[in-house]
Amino acid sequence: MKVVLVSAVALIDTDGRILLAQRPEGKSMAGLWEFPGGKIEHGETPEVALIRELEEELGINTWQSCLAPLTFASHRYDTFHLLMPLFACRKWEGTPQSKEGQVLKWVKPHDLKSYPMPAADVPLIPILRDWL
Repeated sequence: MKVVLVSAVALIDTDGRILLAQRPEGKSMAGLWEFPGGKIEHGETPEVALIRELEEELGINTWQSCLAPLTFASHRYDTFHLLMPLFACRKWEGTPQSKEGQVLKWVKPHDLKSYPMPAADVPLIPILRDWL
């Protein structure tokens, strides 16, 4: 089974809210909410991939020193196995904006469970909620 490596981040604002992005129509799992991030390209570290994805998807810049490893997801889907480190980030430059058609929403940790998410993301919710 193919293993897909994806890097994701819990962007945490000064009010303690976490940014979620809704997968746009036409993508797999469209309509579900997820933590920003994306696939790790050949030769990239998870941190480098995340910095690139945040610039591409949200138009923000951050630094490796601002990405704190928090937890990870390991989940088997029908056609691949997802391995996804989740970082926490409280410092970045710019205001997150939708650059790829996704809806963005700042969510309080205790409200995360109200948003339908891909199966791999669901076990991350209580970890984030307890940590924040």
